[in-house]
Amino acid sequence: MSDVKSATQEIVVDEVFPHAPETIWKTLTTGELIGRWILMPATGFATVAGTHFTFKTTCAGDWDGVIRCQVLEAVANQRLVYSWKSGDAANVGYGAALDTIVTWTLTRVEAGTRLRLVHSGFVLPKNETAYKNMSDGWKKVVGNVAAISGELN
Repeated sequence: MSDVKSATQEIVVDEVFPHAPETIWKTLTTGELIGRWILMPATGFATVAGTHFTFKTTCAGDWDGVIRCQVLEAVANQRLVYSWKSGDAANVGYGAALDTIVTWTLTRVEAGTRLRLVHSGFVLPKNETAYKNMSDGWKKVVGNVAAISGELN
């Protein structure tokens, strides 16, 4: 019997940007723009609950590098939620099995839009590598969303 306890963690990035929610929504949900802000090709995305789509990144061990997602909720200009499943149970560290949820919330504020990203469901210690890497990565991604949204204005 192991005495190692599992804990579930989430990554939260919360920023205000000088863009309308409609502009940020367009950046978050337009196929060609998604690949630019997340820095991975996205295939099959649509803002329809139930839609399955994928991202492709670097393979590792028994993992093919495909991130399998499903849109769980899409409320235009307000909220986008999707599952994020990747990795393989045979892997340890990078490429370990991951079954998480990504939630984007857009709120109109006086200065523009508050963009809140919550990536939840990281089981530690199993997902420690993904949690650490993605904690830094999502900060950059949110910055990319803002920069691309600025190009659309």
